[in-house]
Amino acid sequence: MLRRTKVVATLGPATDSDEVMTCLIEAGVNVVRLNFSHGVVEDHRRRAQQVRRISGQLGRAVALLGDLQGPKIRITRFAEGEITLAPDDAFVLDAGFDTSAGTAQRVGLTYKDLPGDCSAGDMLLLDDGRVTMQVEKVVGKAIHCRVVIGGRLTNNKGINRQGGGLSAPALTEKDKEDINTAAALELDYLAISFPRSAADIAQARQLLYQAGGKAALVSKIERAEVVNNRSTLDEVIRASDAVMVARGDLGVEIGDAELVGIQKLIIDQARIYNRPVITATQMMESMITNSLPTRAEVFDVANAVLDGTDAVMLSAETATGAHPDRVVRAMTRICLGAEKQPAAQLSTHRMDWNFARVDEAIAMATMYAANHMDGVKAIVCLTESGSTPLWMSRINSALPIFALTRSETSRRKVALYRGVEALLYDPTQKSNGHEVNQGALDLLLENGLLNPGDRVMMTKGDTMAVVGETNTMQILKA
Repeated sequence: MLRRTKVVATLGPATDSDEVMTCLIEAGVNVVRLNFSHGVVEDHRRRAQQVRRISGQLGRAVALLGDLQGPKIRITRFAEGEITLAPDDAFVLDAGFDTSAGTAQRVGLTYKDLPGDCSAGDMLLLDDGRVTMQVEKVVGKAIHCRVVIGGRLTNNKGINRQGGGLSAPALTEKDKEDINTAAALELDYLAISFPRSAADIAQARQLLYQAGGKAALVSKIERAEVVNNRSTLDEVIRASDAVMVARGDLGVEIGDAELVGIQKLIIDQARIYNRPVITATQMMESMITNSLPTRAEVFDVANAVLDGTDAVMLSAETATGAHPDRVVRAMTRICLGAEKQPAAQLSTHRMDWNFARVDEAIAMATMYAANHMDGVKAIVCLTESGSTPLWMSRINSALPIFALTRSETSRRKVALYRGVEALLYDPTQKSNGHEVNQGALDLLLENGLLNPGDRVMMTKGDTMAVVGETNTMQILKA
């Protein structure tokens, strides 16, 4: 049984050897994440080249995803490296304070405009909410707080305001430099952190295109003000090529109790707008050190699969964890288990919609027919840009979708799409439609993806190798 849900793995020191990278790809990684919050350009270049080389040797399509740091709002450093705060302690966050001289009473800020964003009564959550403070007053550059939840606080921890609303722009100067790096590395996807609106995505797209990049843009949904306004959320999703449920900062801003419902909402809306969606953050956190996941982590991953996510993402579990390939294998096993459930194989997506495009109508009709016809073993999609398999992947099905394309770029891009397996195939080398069909079936037979006599549904265009020309659905036997 082919796994339909894709796995995104973050690269880091734990994955740097060729042996580990080979094991990761063989274990089933579909997309690798280059986290621009850590490392330097040379690290990202070396890792990107390594993935391209090893995936090529293994004959696997593995997409590269760059992840911009965004406006991380942090405290600076303590003179002693850390402090411990108790409930009811007074504490000052001071944008004008020495950046390396923090004490148990005061510390500096990386984001100098934070005092202007705060007012009395605001709740500030530090270190993902492990330490919570209430603002009592703002005097100049100093935010005077009272500790509500105390604990240990170390250097450079992040700050969120409960309910969101901080004015920091989505793209920092560092992000703009990293966009140039993403273009130079020819990344397949680029994730935009903390977008506030569709305008932030448009700005990133313009900067990427100016740098010569062609990556698809992934909006990381992690601001409370985006999910609290349905029209804003929909606008951000529509402006993006894909979205990520970034549950870390989002959970801090809206509260854990709201997070499950919001995850389901984002996945639903992304699928409505035909956008692939990644579910991320702490999915297998215990496996950073442990050899097995907790039952809660198993349920979390399976729940995301049943919600309809295209991909589940690993962060520190693979970047710095003790068992990178083992965690990928565990996640793969959980996804396969969840995909056996009927809820993961049925769909009413767009059943009551009209279609303006011929190729989208063909894609939807093919999935409906395949899901309701006995004996069909697979859907075969000849594609130039990858649009047709994207539409198909919005429909839950137990059938694999094989995207055959002559474009290596399209092959890697569809590696993120749920239920889609991509192979290189050039139909322009065939002299007629019969040869095109037979060549596609022969390729799948040679790769062990079909058995002789299997019934398949194939889509293609009468005009080969032209974007948007899919207009034909056929039922064939291998």
